[in-house]
Amino acid sequence: MNKNLIAVAVLAASAFSTSVFAEDGKVNFSGTIIPQGCEVTADTVNQIVDLGKVSVTSFPSSGATAGSKDFSLKLKNCPTTITAATVRFDGIQVPGNNSILALTDEANVATGVGIQIADNQNKVINLHQDSNEYPLVSTGENILKFVARYVSTSATVTAGPANAVSNFTIVYQ
Repeated sequence: MNKNLIAVAVLAASAFSTSVFAEDGKVNFSGTIIPQGCEVTADTVNQIVDLGKVSVTSFPSSGATAGSKDFSLKLKNCPTTITAATVRFDGIQVPGNNSILALTDEANVATGVGIQIADNQNKVINLHQDSNEYPLVSTGENILKFVARYVSTSATVTAGPANAVSNFTIVYQ
């Protein structure tokens, strides 16, 4: 009988208690989904940027860069209401550094190095953040220029495949 009484008391107490959550603030998200954006040209929508074969001796210290290669995204058929855009690159970052894209995990992958992307002003673009703004025209092809390069993340770089993948999103202004 005492066990039943205790169970009823616990059940009754839980019915009257409320959960308490600490609230330090809130985040409001906003944005707009537009009916049509620019068309990314077929030759740049799924491209391969070949950074070439670079020697481990090209990275004498952490933060050294090598193998820079220009690439671009081309946009056409932009609506007349869109006059500018930024680009957000995403992907897996090197732990603790959102400006360096981690290499794809594969057999014998190189270590101590990642890939960095910079805009047409040579400003490094952090992953998941907007690039500088590129002006757009509706009556022609828009070329958004970037550069990719290897960057060492430690004092020691080992040899091996050094590939990475980044998706991109065009964000219209």
